Amino acid sequence: MKMITLMAAALLWANVALLSACSNDEAQKGIGDTDENGSTPATAITAHRNRELLKKLPFEDTQDFIEARRGLIASDDSLVVKGSDGSVIWDLPSYNFVSGDAPDSVNPSLWRQAKLNNIHGLFKVTEGVYQLRGFDLANMSIIQGQNGWIVVDPLTTAETAAVAIDFARQHLGDSPISAILFTHSHIDHFGGVLGALLAAQSNPDDVRVIAPAGFMNESISENVLAGPTMTRRAEYMYGMPLPRTPRGHVDSGLGKEPGMGTVGILTPTDLIQETGQTLLIDGVSFVFQNVSGSEAPAEFTFYLPEKKAFCGAELLSRNMHNLYTLRGAKVRDALAWSGYIDEAAAMFAEADIYFASHHWPIWGQDRINEFLEVQSDTYKYIHDQTLRMAYKGYTPIEIAEELELPDALQKGFSNRGYYGTTSHNSRAVYQGYFGWYDGNPANLNPHPPQEEGQRYVASMGGSDKVLELAKQAFAEGDYRWVATLLNHLVFAEPNNKAAKSLLARNYDQLGYQAESGPWRDVYLTAAYELRQGKSNQVQDLSVAKDMVVYSPRSNFFNVMAAQLDAEDAEGVAMVLNFVFTDLNETHVLKLKNSVLHHKQAEADPHANATLSITHDLFLDVALGRASVKDLLFSGQMSIEGSKIDVAKFFSLQDKAKGGFSIVTP
Repeated sequence: MKMITLMAAALLWANVALLSACSNDEAQKGIGDTDENGSTPATAITAHRNRELLKKLPFEDTQDFIEARRGLIASDDSLVVKGSDGSVIWDLPSYNFVSGDAPDSVNPSLWRQAKLNNIHGLFKVTEGVYQLRGFDLANMSIIQGQNGWIVVDPLTTAETAAVAIDFARQHLGDSPISAILFTHSHIDHFGGVLGALLAAQSNPDDVRVIAPAGFMNESISENVLAGPTMTRRAEYMYGMPLPRTPRGHVDSGLGKEPGMGTVGILTPTDLIQETGQTLLIDGVSFVFQNVSGSEAPAEFTFYLPEKKAFCGAELLSRNMHNLYTLRGAKVRDALAWSGYIDEAAAMFAEADIYFASHHWPIWGQDRINEFLEVQSDTYKYIHDQTLRMAYKGYTPIEIAEELELPDALQKGFSNRGYYGTTSHNSRAVYQGYFGWYDGNPANLNPHPPQEEGQRYVASMGGSDKVLELAKQAFAEGDYRWVATLLNHLVFAEPNNKAAKSLLARNYDQLGYQAESGPWRDVYLTAAYELRQGKSNQVQDLSVAKDMVVYSPRSNFFNVMAAQLDAEDAEGVAMVLNFVFTDLNETHVLKLKNSVLHHKQAEADPHANATLSITHDLFLDVALGRASVKDLLFSGQMSIEGSKIDVAKFFSLQDKAKGGFSIVTP
């Protein structure tokens, strides 16, 4: 999002007149202007840097707003979706403050994107093609078939999807759903499927489900094995604890935010294996392009030749996307991504309409071709120039600092860093080729953050000296350096209130300047937790049971292996059989050398114990809906052999309780 990243570039703007107008006690100003959440106002330096951006981009261009509103059938300005327990899953009116000119506390380019993402409702894209936008992070598209609706990407949650389908039925009639298309394996594009079917009064057994090859494995595996860490980091990436205010979360760049409710999935009836594959779905002709390995490990785009309409799925978005996502995921291939876009441009050259899984459509071949070219060249440029600089020995940090898109790719808004950024995407390219090590032996085996912080603080003359230097740097607007200084101090002295307070104020400023929605949320969530403490809420995984029921049992045993407390397990050796009585499936677990192995096989007759359990009950345990202690003595699980060994085995599971610390030790 930012070419270098506006936050990085901002430091180069140091305006002498401005700095001289800001006295050296800038770090002490504005404290009385904190809001009810403790957030501080934008400094004069932040306000100046944000205003300067207004001169650099064509804010007078309103074409995006025209296209975002085109075809509006109806909207609901009071759209609030609640769960069965009364919890708020989606609250569109909470973003009503996003109107008019950008406040000093929001980057004006991100504010513009937030205003566009506020435009919501049911839209007619072309005859027989509709979109529901603003009901969740992603769009739900509806294509009219001969016997019902072909629904594309049924949102994140059952609750938001049901409300979206109900809204469409109010204005388009009570059609059933004849087919579902999952364009790719990210949860905001399939999680709401069961709610959509229920709202449309459609039997899942009667619905054709089309997905890319590998969809089931990819859609579930990421969320199971890497889930605990990714979920915690997603709190930062999406600003989950932040208020929806001009000093809090305003937009993710890709949409407002993910819905947080009940999720599910359906097994596909048809898989898209290759580019050029065609299907006739409820009387509508589809031509598919397999783009797996671009934005998602399993993904397709498609073309409707009779309507000359191209659905870019999430291969294309009205922003620069992530080659690496801040919540943590496998690095994406920039070169392949660019190539897929070029392939789509050639395959679907006759398209007069572009629509996708996020944002608003484009009409007209010339505008579509220009959009595709800019998107393709953005990823290719970042890829090629990152490698060029790496060839010369530049490290990832140096490349991220220096790399900037050329003027030809900075003329509009469609590839701005609202979600991904040139800065962290270049690091993703480097990581993809060279890994985490930058080649400098000083970075091969550094001290951990807490020990490193203690040494830095001592070397700089103690905490008072570090704090003094940080205040001076804050007054000068060198917020990145302040973050470095005070991060060391907070890790060295976690109870230093002055350091934490100033670091939080500093993160406010970095967040306010960020053009990237996720960067803003990361900084502001860090500030929030420095003030309020980290969240100890544990995600209720039971809402995902309708999805993980399809996960191979091996995924859960992989999680058990990853959660094994190696120290406590030292010297422990045992074999356990897990027999799933309703699946006719047995897994043998072997613990030795503080390592847990598992395989699907016949039961080991010499095992310490054999546990017989239903798959459903096993999921309840895995998802925290039932405790192991309760099951051991409930009679719902039969055990042959040593119950003591079974209890010992489960006691070795080192499950995280609440969110781990990020900005403090």
